[in-house]
Amino acid sequence: MLAALQFTVAVDFVIMMPLGPQLMRIFDINTPAFNLAVSAYAGAAGLAGICAALFLDRFDRKMALLTIYGGFTIGTLFCGLAPTYGVLVFARALAGCFGGIVGGISLAIVGDLVPEARRASAMGTVMSAFSVAQVAGIPLGLYLADTLSWHVPFVALAGLSAVVWVCALIQLPKVRAHLALSRAETPIHRFTAILFNGDHLRALALMAVITIGGFLIIPDLANYLVNNVGLSAAELRMVYLVGGFFTLFTMNGVGRLADRFGRMRMFGIMIVCSMVAAFLITHLPVVPATVAIAVSTLFMVCMTGRFVPAITMITSSVTPAHRGGFMSINSSVAQFSSAVAAAGAGLIIRDGPNHQLVGFGLIGWIYLGWAIIGLWLGGRVRAALGGGQQEVPVGEAA
Repeated sequence: MLAALQFTVAVDFVIMMPLGPQLMRIFDINTPAFNLAVSAYAGAAGLAGICAALFLDRFDRKMALLTIYGGFTIGTLFCGLAPTYGVLVFARALAGCFGGIVGGISLAIVGDLVPEARRASAMGTVMSAFSVAQVAGIPLGLYLADTLSWHVPFVALAGLSAVVWVCALIQLPKVRAHLALSRAETPIHRFTAILFNGDHLRALALMAVITIGGFLIIPDLANYLVNNVGLSAAELRMVYLVGGFFTLFTMNGVGRLADRFGRMRMFGIMIVCSMVAAFLITHLPVVPATVAIAVSTLFMVCMTGRFVPAITMITSSVTPAHRGGFMSINSSVAQFSSAVAAAGAGLIIRDGPNHQLVGFGLIGWIYLGWAIIGLWLGGRVRAALGGGQQEVPVGEAA
């Protein structure tokens, strides 16, 4: 059920990026303006997540999730009804206010209900919703946008989200074990307990670094593949279809391997692989579509593979009493980081002749540095007592 919720949120968030070429043409906007529309969602989600951290742990996680997911559904509908670029940016911000928190609550539920020994596998299952979004959601959304209108994917997604909301109301269990400890603290005390903890800060820093690294590349990838590499709209759909199909299996596989051999070990392997993939995708010349799809698939597999062991380490760094608020702040950090990365990439990348992107290769070099910092931070994240294991480096737990 959590994976279904994550699927709709993932489609809503990532569908903007492959729709980039069409939205830029329809609204007559340039790359920085498009990146602003992407950043609006992330920036609003970041602000909302910080505010939500003050009270999320004071409620049953199921009811908190359903309330916020309902707001996300309404925001997505407004995106589909937006008549102008300005209204679309506002609607994206509204959707982000709610959608950015859904993931944090979902992962907090996983952390509360799934034992530590199986948690990476569970995280891989929930996060595989992003892969399903790429396999089914993005190609279908692009097809609807190409054949009907760019409004249709958002309206259809809002309808699907309404159905998922009803199913979640029926199927999800109540999660209330954390309430006794959470309600014994004032919101400010709980907020400061989360923020002024060295283990928490290192975990949040890791989330910021790996998110910034990915979102330096991801928002403009579709534009680069179309305008620089020369892919058609149909070939772009295949990029997301094939890449999502492979990550659907690899994310679950990475989760199982992380539970067996250690989270930090798998995180290190995947982040090194992502350095190779990021460099290749940002320096890809005009090549046959099959080559572009293969490189894009490698990039997606490696980038998503980093997150499964990383988010498991991050979730285990906090006790259950603070997990909802912490994961909300963690979602805020991720959203702020993606907004900063998208905006920063917009300052580096510029439109060249025939709308080709200039400066995308430099982004690849920058990613290499961020990945090294992320690798160093991953080794410094530690598990909390009561978070699922003893006070040892999270990556050493199997």
